[in-house]
Amino acid sequence: MGAGQDYVYGYSGRERERLADQADTLAELLHSDTSLGRKPRSTESEVTSNRARRDTAGDPQNLTRLLVSRADPGDIEGIVALHEPDAVLACGHGRVAAGTDAIRRFYTELLATGRVFDLGDQRPALIRGDLALTSTRLPNGTVTAEIARKQSDGTLLWVIDQPSIGV
Repeated sequence: MGAGQDYVYGYSGRERERLADQADTLAELLHSDTSLGRKPRSTESEVTSNRARRDTAGDPQNLTRLLVSRADPGDIEGIVALHEPDAVLACGHGRVAAGTDAIRRFYTELLATGRVFDLGDQRPALIRGDLALTSTRLPNGTVTAEIARKQSDGTLLWVIDQPSIGV
């Protein structure tokens, strides 16, 4: 995402890789179990073992995929890890969660309600330097907006998250 690699809309050279990754992720989500109904949330030990092999986002489009994949097993720490320590999250109804502890509390309460997350229809990211604006249209018609920042290790984390979740 450095100089000369900015794009507004369309596809970069990395787009094929990103789309293939999304297709693989969707296949995993769709075929993760063969029984009808929703699979139960993972146990604490399963979530703990998943932390050791946690994926990171090198592409801003992967942040939403990672959020959805971590929400289903109830991996709160994995969700929090997608945000910068001082990130802000719009919680709905004018409320804002600022910082790691507040974001953790919000997702702990939200996931306890049994909320199901959906990948929705992601739009191509708008990238400028180390910042990326991402947006997704959810199945209920609402639209999300997030700003991610490239970290020193090359991964991206959300710094502002407007998930359009009304709780």
